[in-house]
Amino acid sequence: MKINDVSKLTGLPISTLRFYERKNLIPDTFVTRDANNYRIYSEEVVEFLNDVKALLSVDFSIEELSLLVNQELNLSYEVKKKIVEQKIQEIEEVQKRLKKSKQFLYAVLEGKANFQTKC
Repeated sequence: MKINDVSKLTGLPISTLRFYERKNLIPDTFVTRDANNYRIYSEEVVEFLNDVKALLSVDFSIEELSLLVNQELNLSYEVKKKIVEQKIQEIEEVQKRLKKSKQFLYAVLEGKANFQTKC
């Protein structure tokens, strides 16, 4: 499938897909070239890119993702594991802050919080 198809199926702009390619975020296993040297993407790239979008939504950086998927870097499993473990820890910290904020907002709604505006 061509880049236009991938863009439509993932909701990612073509410019973003090309950016991901420059950053080695789309592994070569998902891309071949046709006789005219156009990129042809396998259907599996759609699921991969949806996973990338999910990881970006939890604050993985492009650089972190590139470290995880770029085969040319030859990073060890242990290095990749540490990157993922760190991100899990960061997500858990955000979840704790969100839970505390949610509890406070419920207290505001119930009139139990010392807050300027009564709801």
